[in-house]
This record gives sequence, C-alpha cells and structure tokens, in this order.
Amino acid sequence: MTKPVLDREFQEHALQSLDSRSREIFRVIVETYLRDGDPLGSRNLSRILSTQLSPATIRNVMSDLEQLGLIYAPHVSAGRMPTQQGLRFFVDAFMEIGDLSDDERRIIETQVKASSSGHSLDHMLTEASQLLSGLSRGAGVVLATKSEAALKHIEFVQLEPRKGLAILVSQNGDVENRVIDLPEGVTISQLQEASNFLNAHIRGRTLAETRMELSRLKEETRAALDTLSQELVEQGLAVWAGAESGQPARLIVRGRANLLENLTAEADLELLRRLFEDLETKEGLIQLLDMAEEGSGVRIFIGSENRLFSLSGSSLVVAPYRDQESRVIGALGVIGPTRLNYARIVPMVDYTAQIVGRLLR
Repeated sequence: MTKPVLDREFQEHALQSLDSRSREIFRVIVETYLRDGDPLGSRNLSRILSTQLSPATIRNVMSDLEQLGLIYAPHVSAGRMPTQQGLRFFVDAFMEIGDLSDDERRIIETQVKASSSGHSLDHMLTEASQLLSGLSRGAGVVLATKSEAALKHIEFVQLEPRKGLAILVSQNGDVENRVIDLPEGVTISQLQEASNFLNAHIRGRTLAETRMELSRLKEETRAALDTLSQELVEQGLAVWAGAESGQPARLIVRGRANLLENLTAEADLELLRRLFEDLETKEGLIQLLDMAEEGSGVRIFIGSENRLFSLSGSSLVVAPYRDQESRVIGALGVIGPTRLNYARIVPMVDYTAQIVGRLLR
C-alpha cells in the first residue's frame, strides 16, 4: 500500500514525543472516533485503557496531544477527536491493515466474475462499484479509461447521401456507433467494400493497432480500395480516435445515498453535491486516475490532503487496475467520511482491483 504521508519531520517529532501511555490514549481516541464518530472524554477513557490512570492524568496527556495537533475538542465541554493531521498520523504510524477472510475474498471474486460473464464491460464495472459500496457503506467509485479492447467487426451504413453510421463491435461485446460524413458520391457497394477491407485487418487488434497496421500497409490499401472507399476507411478510424481523445474516462458511482445518512446540514449536502460535480468533470476524472496511478498499490487520501476533496472533507481509498501489459487502465475505490474503517477497506479495494484487472486481461 502507498499513501500520502505527513511531513517526515513532523512525524518523527510526534513519534519521539509520545511515550507508551500517550500512544495508547491517542490510539483509543482515534479508534473510538473511527468506530462511533464521537469524541471521547477522560472519564470514559479511564474505563477503556488497559492501565489504571486517573482522569486528571489522562487530561494532561490529552493536552499534550492537542499541543502536537493530533486531537481537538469539537466543543468546550466535549471529549477529544482526532484532527485530520492526527488521522493521517494514525494511518501512517499505528494502523495495522487487516486482511480479508476467505469468505470475503470468495464473495468479491464470485460477484465480480458473475457480472463479467456474458455481460458488457460497463456492466462488470458498475457491479464492482455497487459491491464496494455495499461492503464499505460508502460510495463505490470506478474510473474506466476509454477501453482499448480488441476489435471484432466494423460496418458502415448509409443514413443520408452524405451521412453514414459507423458501427464498431469489440471482442468483449461492447458496441459503439458514430455518425460520420460520407465522401460525395459513395455507393452502397463501396460502403461494403470498406467494411470488408477493415474486417480483414481489425480482428484481434485494438483501434490504435489497426491504424498502425493500415499505415504500414499503405500501398496495399491503395491497391485494394478505390479512392472513395479508402477515404471512408480513414474517416471511420479518425472518428473513433477523436472520440477517444475527447473522452479520456468515464466515472461510475454507486451508493451516494450512503454518504447522506449522517448529513443534516444544508451546507454539508451542498459540499457533497459539489464533490460529485467536480469528480465528473474531465479534469476531475484525470486527477482521480493520476491519484491512483502515482503509487504501486492502494492509496489513502484524508480530507483536504487532495484538492478534489478539500471542500467536502471526504476521504478516498483508491487502487489502480491494470491490463496484461501492466498499464493502468482505470481505478476503483471507496469515498466516504474521514472516519472510514481504513484497515478493513484497504484490503477490500486492493483485492477488488486485482480481480477486475485479472478479468480484463
């Protein structure tokens, strides 16, 4: 797992400043917050700690932790909760990442595999997003880059004298349609000729590989096709290339309602709405993919550590999934409040990303 870390100097200073008693008190405060979302006072702490300490002693330790910027009091008379900096420090220095049980692994693998059998790629990714949402009680998010699936069939259909429909079928079952401009005077037989020529060269190749192959066979292409059919082939390939560059990725989010369960303030709802609006922009999608791609495994972002989440204060656990050449082709993860159960969600996201990547190879 990789994750953004606190300033190394701060982390070393904090670790040196905490004795075993301070560490236990800090750990219990954070774990209580992650479990219940509530501040913890000195009296309740004294009942939980493994060592007998008076409330007065605990208050002195809590004061030191506040001075370090690790905890704070949300209200004057309340107990203490971790700051965002304190959460990051806990994740980096104290948290033990759990592992999935055999049953949990079996559930994830069975559901993702079932959603991929006889269904489109979009269906599988949507189910993966829904699965993560259900397991985490957060919002499951899957980012899919424009697929470079191997092609199976292409067909040109005339709609009007100068307008046609190019139909592209990939080997994974996805079908895409694009309206294209037809060369002036093109005939039905030339549309069929262009389709036949492409079908003889595209099978098993991605769009990029097809373009490279036809470029390599330039002279053969000229000899096999008349001018209008050749123009049609180039037009069809160019339309798809343009579409891919214009839509770098698509976002699938399931379980947004989970994030609304504990929100009552109108301002909080507005921040969450803006988060998802930002996510769905082209810039937001690219940023989300970059965040996953920068590390080799699961990454954890807490609150304002990332500009995309700075307003809403949400946290993100995200992992990339890869193709057979180990290229990152997408990302999946969980968005939730800062008190996510990171130790449980990290292995869940990691394993789901591995299964999705394996099925796409």
